[in-house]
Amino acid sequence: MQLQNVLSQSISQALQALFSISADADKIALQPTRKEFAGTYTFVTFPYTKQAGKGPEQIGEAIGAYLKENTAAVRDFNVVKGFLNLEIEQGEWLRLFRNLMQDENYGQAEPSGKNVMVEYSSPNTNKPLHLGHLRNNFLGYAMSEILKANGHEVMKVNLVNDRGIHICKSMLAYEKFGEGETPESSGIKGDHLVGKYYVLFDKAYKTQIEELVALGMDKEEAKKKAPLMLEAQDMLLKWEQNDPAVVALWEKMNSWVYAGFEETYRNIGVDFDKYYYESQTYMLGKSRVEEGLQKEVFFKKPDGSVWVDLTGEGLDEKLLLRADGTSVYITQDLGTAELKYGDFPYDQSVYVVADEQNYHFQVLQAALKKLGKPYATGIYHLSYGMVDLPSGKMKSREGTVVDADELVQEMVDTARQQTEELGKIEGFTPEQANELYHTLAMGALKYFLLRVDPKKRMLFNPQESIDFRGNTGPFIQYSHARISAILRKAAEMGITLDVGAFDTMEHLHETEQEVIIQLVNYPAVVKEAGNLFAPSIIANYAYELAKAYNRFYQEVSIFNETDEQARAFRIALSAMVARFIRHSMRLLGIDVPERM
Repeated sequence: MQLQNVLSQSISQALQALFSISADADKIALQPTRKEFAGTYTFVTFPYTKQAGKGPEQIGEAIGAYLKENTAAVRDFNVVKGFLNLEIEQGEWLRLFRNLMQDENYGQAEPSGKNVMVEYSSPNTNKPLHLGHLRNNFLGYAMSEILKANGHEVMKVNLVNDRGIHICKSMLAYEKFGEGETPESSGIKGDHLVGKYYVLFDKAYKTQIEELVALGMDKEEAKKKAPLMLEAQDMLLKWEQNDPAVVALWEKMNSWVYAGFEETYRNIGVDFDKYYYESQTYMLGKSRVEEGLQKEVFFKKPDGSVWVDLTGEGLDEKLLLRADGTSVYITQDLGTAELKYGDFPYDQSVYVVADEQNYHFQVLQAALKKLGKPYATGIYHLSYGMVDLPSGKMKSREGTVVDADELVQEMVDTARQQTEELGKIEGFTPEQANELYHTLAMGALKYFLLRVDPKKRMLFNPQESIDFRGNTGPFIQYSHARISAILRKAAEMGITLDVGAFDTMEHLHETEQEVIIQLVNYPAVVKEAGNLFAPSIIANYAYELAKAYNRFYQEVSIFNETDEQARAFRIALSAMVARFIRHSMRLLGIDVPERM
């Protein structure tokens, strides 16, 4: 049993024995003790003053004395106002360390029986992935791995926005200006090539608007009446009517985009168990709209458009189907939710989508509840903030969108430059060096985007992200490489990792205890990250573990230690730190090198 659980149970027993307060051990939370006070875990007593009829300090003193008397793990305690700080016996840390050393699955929860579907990436087939997509992909992948570590059965899915007016804009521009260009003939990656025509449409469309405005038309009217827009809308109607020529062009251009996306996904190290396509879900969505009309939970306006009234839910009226019968985003989301549930009866369906769509997911859940769908309550929107760049730091297409492929390549180039300057590639073949640059680049990029709470808007600084010092991916990766070198040296010396080699050891250096505390806390960290949908908790755990180990490495000798038990323990401690860095970084989708 984890130490926190033992302490929570003991506190629960103390509350009952001392104050006749019945408190569920699962509800008793322990916090890390603040650095300025002695102790490892802190219990807050303020919530129990009314029931106990005592002041918070009195409660703390009484519980502390009870634990010291009745719980072998508690060595001492101190009370600061309403905070009971618990100090743990060193022997308990060593016992816990021996246990986790022998438990290969430490930090992996038992199967929970819960099914969770995580939808992320959700690209449009009219342009390549950009910086915002990177945060989305990394969040979705990391959250999937963290939920698996929490014992859940997880399915990773990608809903591709492959239909709609924006897709027709690229298609129409290609039809008019493409002259048969292909990814092969142009040497341009497929998603970039299609994106090129989306930009061309926009430029030509804006020119037409300006021409109409110059002739005296109102700008808003000009946007609707511009010939290119009318042609794009006509193309969308033809697509929905299954026009053979339009569908053939759509299939050809989408195939180019999918090949480009797959290359990017491989390069950034994310994958999916299943793909869904809006072109295959919007008709089912229309059926759900029809169902809502029959159940009289949706209504039709005089122009023929279909709406849902959510004013009773604190929202407003929401369009579900246009007057011309064409679907909107929510239409296909109603269909996709049903398809997903049919494929994988989920307890929870997580949508990783930017915070601009907070309202959209409130509407989706409310509409599904009105339809009486059993899966409505399981919808969870993992909302995240936008990513900004310091101006001038990174090239951007059109001055606004930072292309994902370009950004990844610039990160690899920066990793190469930094690594060569620091001389960390001695003895590497060119292939090994290139692999290291890519590993460092992706570690820097993923870690920097994941270390911030998802809900926060963030500033991505490429140069800062790849620093080998501070709270960065490369710092953690370098720490792992350093430990790997120590373990190779230990193996050459014939030192084996065996708990029996330090079974009578009793005393720990302060830095050794700090490292063990970090290791022991790992399952609780994984659980918290899963409960709060926050990969940032795992990222900051990996950093704190690497930082604690580096302090230990600076203050305590390993190979010059004359006490064989202490030396064997320190090598075992190093090995466990390497293992937990690997595990925690793997949850974030980050590889750690064996050498640098």
